[in-house]
Amino acid sequence: MNRSSALLLALVFLSGCQALAPTSPDESSAVEDTTSVPEKPKVYSSFSEDTLYSLLSAELAGQRNRLDIALDNYVTQAINTQDPGISERAFRIAEYLGADQAALDTSLIWAKNAPDDLEAQRAAAIQLARNGRYDDSIVYMEKVLQAKGDTHFDFLALSASESDPETRSGMLKSFNSLLARHPDNGQLIFGKALLMQQDGDAEGALKLLENNPPQAGEVAPVLLRARILQSLNRGDEALPLLKKSIQQYPQDKRLALTYARALVEQNRMDEAKAQFASLVQQYPEDDELRFSLALVCLEGKAWDEAEGYLQTLIERDSHVDAAHLNLGRIAEERNDPQGALIEYAQVGPGNDYLPAQLRQADILISHGRGTEASAKLAAARDEQPDYAIQLFLIEAETLSANNQTNRAWDVLQQALKQYPDDLNLLYSRAMLAEKRNDLPQLEKDLRAIIAREPDNAMALNALGYTLSDRTTRYAEAKALIQQAYDINPDDPAVLDSLGWVNYRLGNLNEAERLLRQALDRFPDQEVAAHLGEVLWANGKQREARQIWAKFLKDNPESPILRKTVLRLTGSETL
Repeated sequence: MNRSSALLLALVFLSGCQALAPTSPDESSAVEDTTSVPEKPKVYSSFSEDTLYSLLSAELAGQRNRLDIALDNYVTQAINTQDPGISERAFRIAEYLGADQAALDTSLIWAKNAPDDLEAQRAAAIQLARNGRYDDSIVYMEKVLQAKGDTHFDFLALSASESDPETRSGMLKSFNSLLARHPDNGQLIFGKALLMQQDGDAEGALKLLENNPPQAGEVAPVLLRARILQSLNRGDEALPLLKKSIQQYPQDKRLALTYARALVEQNRMDEAKAQFASLVQQYPEDDELRFSLALVCLEGKAWDEAEGYLQTLIERDSHVDAAHLNLGRIAEERNDPQGALIEYAQVGPGNDYLPAQLRQADILISHGRGTEASAKLAAARDEQPDYAIQLFLIEAETLSANNQTNRAWDVLQQALKQYPDDLNLLYSRAMLAEKRNDLPQLEKDLRAIIAREPDNAMALNALGYTLSDRTTRYAEAKALIQQAYDINPDDPAVLDSLGWVNYRLGNLNEAERLLRQALDRFPDQEVAAHLGEVLWANGKQREARQIWAKFLKDNPESPILRKTVLRLTGSETL
């Protein structure tokens, strides 16, 4: 052990010592006679007295949970001494505290002064990557690779994959250069495939992985390949790949979990339930798995099984709010509204709070207990003021959905008195104004939103669609919808509006093209009604009837479909 390491080891075990024991008689006299040679610092081992006491102070500070002081002292001494042992300890403290700049600085000092220490080179590479210095990071990582150490090119790729396109492009060039020298390195192949996938070349990434089967023990490439297959709507091909890998690595939790989730995506619920149940048996302390199993049971309508898992989660004090929320769902499925209300009432602030409030409001209002619902929501607004606006919206929207438009209007008016600048409240009032046939109010509110947020595609589209559907201001409507389309060209609601305004303008072929796109991306009854009407006007009545019939089968009481069919065919039946 070198002297600096021995010193550090000694310092770790010092706990409250009042003096530093000398290592030799000469050193002892030097400590006692501090005036004999004042112009020269005293040295303990290879360090000055100041360094020693700074390090000792750092260790004592650490024992008193003042890690900020410990880090400051260690970083200072790492810079001053350039000692690899000190810089490593400084790095470890910085990493523990999440002090990014200190972690980077000390890792570089450590790597510089311990060129043969692969852990030091790896630490520097990772810290450089975390700070976006990917080219510098590659230099350190290749040192590890050349020494046949365990590299972390996968981490480099992961850290760069979600960055900007220029960074990904630069990293791809670096990976290609390294692969030319190390063509069989599995982490390089995985890293390049990951970067390609993030850069939009999923097919190329998949081909690279298929042409370079993972080496023994490599699981990450299998998981990436499965994910790419799922992104390409080829999830059925991912299942046998994952199943085979599980047979090779039966203890790998990631493979088993990915396989279970892939089964859910393929809607193979019975198999997914069995897979999650097996995982829960293997990992009984993992409540994330238990919660996933409960959700799979819910999806499969296995209410009793789901209830059992959810109750277990509550007993284990895990996912408590989510468990109560889903127990409320089960109670509703069993036609037990009072039981559902009891469960929903136990959901506290957090991600599940608003959905629980919404379900409570809907149950109460739909059962003629609107006054009770309003009182509960008012109390909730007082108790949880941070949720006040969302609770106003829940009350208004639930009243509106239950055909209590005037009460909903009063709620929004009250809310806007308290929060006059909230755009969500303005938008909700605009939509309610349309229901009340108050188009001037709708236009006023939507234009107020657009004035404050000119790129608000939702408001632009809503106003444009209403003008095209309820007025003859078609050119103005098209300009508004075109703005929304330029901002969000993939939104099916915008495509539907753009198709509808083209229909109003007589551009039947363009309207048909746009509405087909909209229906393909969002199979909705209103879009189906619009496309059917355009097809009818374009001489394609048979196809129009087929589309309407398909959507009426799933939505037999759809007002817009029934009105459209009656208006165009003279009958509500097809």
